[in-house]
Amino acid sequence: MKSAVIKNKTSHEVKGITGAEAVIRCLLAEGVDLVFGYPGGAIMPIYDELYKFQDQLHHVLTRHEQGAAHMAQGFARTSGKVGVAMATSGPGATNLVTGIADAQIDSTPMVCITGQVASHLLGTDAFQETDIIGISTPVTKWNCQITKASDIPSMLAKAFYIARSGRPGPVLIDITKDAQFETFDFQYEPCQGIRSYQPQTEIDPTAIAEAASLINAAQKPLIVWGQGVILGQAEEEFKAFVEKTQIPAAWTILGLSALPTSHPQNMGMVGMHGNYAPNLLTNECDLLIAVGMRFDDRVTGDLGTYAKQAKIIHLEIDPAEINKNVPVDLAVLGNCKSSLQQLLPLVSKKDLSPWYQRFEALKATEINKVINNDLYPTKPGLTMGEAIKVINKHSGGDAIIVTDVGQHQMVACRYAEFNQSKSNVTSGGLGTMGFALPAAIGAKMGAPNREVVAIIGDGGYQMTIQELGTIFQQQLAVKIVVLNNEFLGMVRQWQQLFFDKRYASTEMINPDFIKIAEAYRIPAKKVQNRTELDTAVGEMISCQGPYFLEVCVEKEDNVFPMIPSGASVSDIRLE
Repeated sequence: MKSAVIKNKTSHEVKGITGAEAVIRCLLAEGVDLVFGYPGGAIMPIYDELYKFQDQLHHVLTRHEQGAAHMAQGFARTSGKVGVAMATSGPGATNLVTGIADAQIDSTPMVCITGQVASHLLGTDAFQETDIIGISTPVTKWNCQITKASDIPSMLAKAFYIARSGRPGPVLIDITKDAQFETFDFQYEPCQGIRSYQPQTEIDPTAIAEAASLINAAQKPLIVWGQGVILGQAEEEFKAFVEKTQIPAAWTILGLSALPTSHPQNMGMVGMHGNYAPNLLTNECDLLIAVGMRFDDRVTGDLGTYAKQAKIIHLEIDPAEINKNVPVDLAVLGNCKSSLQQLLPLVSKKDLSPWYQRFEALKATEINKVINNDLYPTKPGLTMGEAIKVINKHSGGDAIIVTDVGQHQMVACRYAEFNQSKSNVTSGGLGTMGFALPAAIGAKMGAPNREVVAIIGDGGYQMTIQELGTIFQQQLAVKIVVLNNEFLGMVRQWQQLFFDKRYASTEMINPDFIKIAEAYRIPAKKVQNRTELDTAVGEMISCQGPYFLEVCVEKEDNVFPMIPSGASVSDIRLE
């Protein structure tokens, strides 16, 4: 039995149109003006209608369907809107799945539309038929297959509502080819609610009062915030809460940029390659306040030893995350924007100077043993950290930084400077190599007036390098920095530390990246010496169009601090 869809009175009526045209009209009714995709036989009717509406709806032709999904993600992350990707049936649809899975675990609002073989061919192993509904069910917030044109408006309205409401996520709509050709009288009404779906709960005032009491009594409190602050548009409320309580705050990788990196109460990153002080002091605090984060294993390490001495308050929109990994003493369910607004008048400021002294002492240790070596190296080879430091100098902390997955990702997140929210775009939970280049394209189109710098390793870059063609065709001013150590660096680091330096299948024999960039008419430069770095980065940032910069870094540098996999946060290593 289908869930009842609650609609408002706004409607757009057109007589006797095809299902394909209905799809385009639904997108326009939802305010969509940008779609990423790749055409094919089963979705050709929709593309034919898209051609007719191209003055209202811009389509970005990607070079691979995976790129379309990641572009939609990047667009959603910087614009705050729902990203839209389209692909044909079979391999077109399955090529979207990696990006869909990435969006699901990182709570990115996205609607994917796939074509499907005609309904009478379903289940016959027809040409380019794949059960994309079955395949995508575990990695979507919701999905459905449409076999009748008349179902298109209500299902697409429902898709956008589900994708953007509550804890956001990806939705997939699969439309058979005959439904695209079929005609009907079109009417569109945006979805305002679904009876069986409650995207967020009312905040319990008793929980708010209890949380305030715990916060006001704490002597060594610590805030750990995640992407929920950004998704909930709660940056101002969070900043006010942090400043009123004077509690030190640390971030998960997806929470980065919600609070400026220069803020005096910003203590840095928690997790496997996070900062020394907030990781160690997680196991010393007397109160842990988790705001819009999900206690991922890369943050907690060994759950048996994680913050066992502390009371834990969890501000979270998704009930499924409460007590899923870490048992908490108090859950405050709801959008953290509202939770923080209600908490703010009840909490008080107190002197936490002795507690801050612990942070400062541990920070000084990390500066001496790790940070100085990363940012001010004495060895002849370039480090990833100094490349990020020079990018900060020329961007002024105002750029959107898009990272791939690996050592460069951890270094960039540790050292990049951010002055405003929605500035850090990365693949967090799924850890998708190949994410950064297409995501940077989407990020730039979602925030066209901001500088977008993609920082990528030489391994991940080659997974989606074909999207240089999309940058060339769209003439996008995306800046690309490949930190080239000629290794799959993060895997090599683990092989060095835990597998007796057996570098099995991790050394890269790379092509001439400069010639490849130039083949796409993208200005390019290669930096091998420290003396060249500042000038090259300055030239890249000042360039009005796209730019490719290859920075050759030390081959066997490691990223520290590091918590070995499965170890306690107290076991964090500085070398």
